[in-house]
Amino acid sequence: MQQALTTIFRARRILTMNPSRPEATHVAVRDGRILGAGPLDELAGWGPYTLDDRFADKILMPGFVEGHSHVSEGTFWRYLYLGRFDRMDPDGKIWPGAASVEEVVARLQAADAGLRTTVEPLSGWGLDPIYYGEDRVTRQDLDRVSATRAVGVMHASGHIFNVNSRALELAGLLRLGVNHPGVPLGDDGLPTGELKGPDAMTLVGKHIGFDREVLANDEPGLRRFARLCVRQGVTTATDLANLLPADAVAMMRRVTDEPTFPVRIMSFRRFQGVTPQQAVDHVVDLRDLSTEMLRLGAIKLFVDGSIQGFSARLRWPGYYNGAPNGLWYTPPRPISELYRLALEQGILVHSHTNGDQATEMALDCLEQALLDEPARDHRFTLQHCQLADAAQFRRMKALGMCVNLFPNHHFYWGDQHYATTLGPERAMRMNACATALSIGVPMAIHSDAPVTPLGPLFTAWCAVNRRTASGRTLGTGECIGVADALRTITLGAAYTLRLDGELGSIEVGKCADFAVLEDDPLEIGAERLKDVRIWGTVQSGRIFPAAEA
Repeated sequence: MQQALTTIFRARRILTMNPSRPEATHVAVRDGRILGAGPLDELAGWGPYTLDDRFADKILMPGFVEGHSHVSEGTFWRYLYLGRFDRMDPDGKIWPGAASVEEVVARLQAADAGLRTTVEPLSGWGLDPIYYGEDRVTRQDLDRVSATRAVGVMHASGHIFNVNSRALELAGLLRLGVNHPGVPLGDDGLPTGELKGPDAMTLVGKHIGFDREVLANDEPGLRRFARLCVRQGVTTATDLANLLPADAVAMMRRVTDEPTFPVRIMSFRRFQGVTPQQAVDHVVDLRDLSTEMLRLGAIKLFVDGSIQGFSARLRWPGYYNGAPNGLWYTPPRPISELYRLALEQGILVHSHTNGDQATEMALDCLEQALLDEPARDHRFTLQHCQLADAAQFRRMKALGMCVNLFPNHHFYWGDQHYATTLGPERAMRMNACATALSIGVPMAIHSDAPVTPLGPLFTAWCAVNRRTASGRTLGTGECIGVADALRTITLGAAYTLRLDGELGSIEVGKCADFAVLEDDPLEIGAERLKDVRIWGTVQSGRIFPAAEA
């Protein structure tokens, strides 16, 4: 029987995340897996090999694991970008940010003029009204774009739509008497055009080009997302809230199975529109459809909304500016039932909780579910979990939970949290990475792309520096070191996905997944961590230069 070919890659430095051998100069790969990392003379003991020097002046790390992202980061580039900050698309083009409501409307008007018909919807994404002071985007603003076509824009948080009168009319909402917590009303008694939370958003989604089932089956979007991953050193990424209809699953299996597809996708079934039993049954069936490059069989639950959208649930004293408390997306009874059934079937559940009141409810529900269905090593994970305090982290530790924090918020919305949503004290403690690590809660950090741009090294920079867009440092006591930050975007994230036995470190038996870097993140300094240049990736031994993505 012919022995498989072995390739040994030489690098300037290999940061392995393996405590028994933290650094190496060479790594041996066979059949897409790691034979070992160490000096060349050791690895040569595996038999004949080819020495590959293409990375001789590069730094190798484990391929970055994005533990909270959405494939829609690729899909949304079919729409008009309206975010506050400049942003790079999958082809490397930089799109400028919009600084005001007037600029948002002007861009939509320009796009409207270029459409071929007067009835097709006009869709945008990335809207960030919290940057516009007291201004709120209303249906009247978007009516200036068109009175004949539906116009809809998704907020940067992904938790709110703004739409024009025509979109409300198509959804049957342009009328008096609407009574829904996610549909604010104006002085005229009609909806303002702002729709908060999944229930309200679903009513208009299909009319403005944001139908979730249709978007789930967007093959060009999946391919664009994969190109972004290569540019950012990501070899495994989550699609953390997909309805996973059969046609979308078939498409994702086909595309990810292509020999040139560069990223492993783990897609979670969104808990929406079904009972807990139906969700668990669906995921049990999906688990059998998993492949090496498409992992299925986990559930994503939403408890509340977003802090900057004022739809997150906060404990006393609530929002700093006196805004009413946010929305419960899922009540406690189905959460407890879902947790219990998932524990029974060994299904991983990740739960979105932004506000500390939502985190408390999720902890209560899991505590009850574990009494009914004791389980070891379940790794249920709280996603975002931005306002958790030390007492809540201690409860997570006791319950066997993980956490995936969102330090990008410090840069993108930290100034607004300090001045408007939370006030100084809570803004300085939010995304408490140092507290989580000191208590011993297994931790990852994330971008939540497309909420913020995909980029694990930028996210690591945010956790290390906690810097806002204006330059303020929010809570130096919660800053973590570079080495800890690098672990959270590799082995830490892999652990929250139950994949740490396969990836997240460079050691024998694991997938040959590497981020290939031009600069050494341990030498460049904490202030410049986000500036580390990325050459590309190696995914299961296959090489993908970013320049060709």
